[in-house]
Amino acid sequence: MLLYAIALIVLITMALVAVILGPVEINYLNTLSAHDALMESYILWQVRLPRILFAIVIGASLGLAGALTQGLFRNPLADPGLLGVSSGAAAAAAGAIVFSGAWDWIMPELRVWILPCAAFCGALLVCFLLDRLARWLSPGSVMGLLLTGIAINALVAAFIGLSSYLANDEQLRNLSFWTMGSLAGANWMIVSLMMIVLLGAFIYTQRLTVQINALSLGESVASQLGINLKQLRQRIIVMVAFLSACAVAWCGMIGFISLIAPHIARVIVGPDHRQVLPLSMLFGGLLLLIADTLARTVAIPAEIPVGIFTALLGAPFFLSLLAKQRKTMI
Repeated sequence: MLLYAIALIVLITMALVAVILGPVEINYLNTLSAHDALMESYILWQVRLPRILFAIVIGASLGLAGALTQGLFRNPLADPGLLGVSSGAAAAAAGAIVFSGAWDWIMPELRVWILPCAAFCGALLVCFLLDRLARWLSPGSVMGLLLTGIAINALVAAFIGLSSYLANDEQLRNLSFWTMGSLAGANWMIVSLMMIVLLGAFIYTQRLTVQINALSLGESVASQLGINLKQLRQRIIVMVAFLSACAVAWCGMIGFISLIAPHIARVIVGPDHRQVLPLSMLFGGLLLLIADTLARTVAIPAEIPVGIFTALLGAPFFLSLLAKQRKTMI
């Protein structure tokens, strides 16, 4: 409980700092007064707060998806982005951006849901394809799993390239948004929707933590304990695809958060997924909030894509993790 309290205090403190930072300085006392505070109040309640909460919720979703992926494959290097799940969602979103304009039969009220639904289907397809190919080509091999993910990433990257080639100027600008990642489109409706999605996913995955702990001992041991491995695998894959699709659909491809957050949580509390899952959400939200704050403030008045900062934070960490894995193998 002390650990959770400290993590929450750090997250809240960072959120309060992030509210102040930006092209327009926010003074908490001014926003509470009635004198010359209309612009600051609008920026605070309609721009800064939705974006900060959005960063926390998206980061928590990516952290939870990463923890589930690593628990499923029993590998700290597993990640929805590295394994092609996020790329599959982005490829499906790219196809929806380019080709959905010709779908005149879709009602305007439903067009806002085309992108999330397409991203979900793409992430789900890639996740199941990865699981089947890895078990068929190299059963039990971690290297085979990663190589399969690289191959799937190459395939979906080719489809994204084809979509970019066929896109017009407006569609090409939208595709650039997906490839670099941004939280600039945050608003209260999307934040509320993502909060509901994250809360439902967390409650559902808490029911699977004991089974994931048993799976970490090996598939044979989990089977002997009476766990339906096929059903458990399908449930985890659907949740990973759902969380990755929601994140990609609203803010594009944001890498490394789902890799770093679960590893930090596992270092602190050990392999028990009853503790790893909620801590991964807290650390994921904190990491993405820090990255987005840097993206907004480093080059004022311009804004740098948040995916650049998550890559700068995650790439050295990933290399150090690979070096640690190499030492344990030697």
